[in-house]
Amino acid sequence: MYSEEILFRRSPKAPFDRRAYAFLIDFIVVWLISSLVTNIFLEFFVFTLLWWILRVIIVDKNKGQSLGRWTMDLKIIDLRFNRLPSLLTLTKREGTVAIGAFLAMIALKINFQDFLLMMLFATPLLLDGLTIFTDDQYNQSFHDRISGTMITQTKRGFSLDLRLKKLFKEARKTWQKNRKKYK
Repeated sequence: MYSEEILFRRSPKAPFDRRAYAFLIDFIVVWLISSLVTNIFLEFFVFTLLWWILRVIIVDKNKGQSLGRWTMDLKIIDLRFNRLPSLLTLTKREGTVAIGAFLAMIALKINFQDFLLMMLFATPLLLDGLTIFTDDQYNQSFHDRISGTMITQTKRGFSLDLRLKKLFKEARKTWQKNRKKYK
């Protein structure tokens, strides 16, 4: 328990919004490619394979960062050993998320035609993500708790959200300056 407290102080927990954006980036990349397949069973296979490549193999080779986590300056660590999780741990973690993500993809394809069915398919992923708010110490979601992992902030990445905020702030200043100029 003492080592977990030290780990928590050393590794700042990731905010919910950054985690959600990182997940969305990974989800959209996999969804775009796997949606090219029309057979639902083949689509599930392609989705799962791409998810495993993006969220397990690339994470293992890229120091705990997938494409989405790299763009948001996040990385995954194993709480017990304070290092990158093993391939088995990552596979267990991402297998849980992949099922929820695939069901959410089906929910998005339903496209409000049957709202109740759409919500039914999206519920596992929503519940998985909302469990972050029940863990004040590590912000662990359900799949993090199962695998004993944690998402932390890091300085290694692209900082997409911070760059976009800066860009919008500069655009707003320019717009306000030009608006005053032409009044």
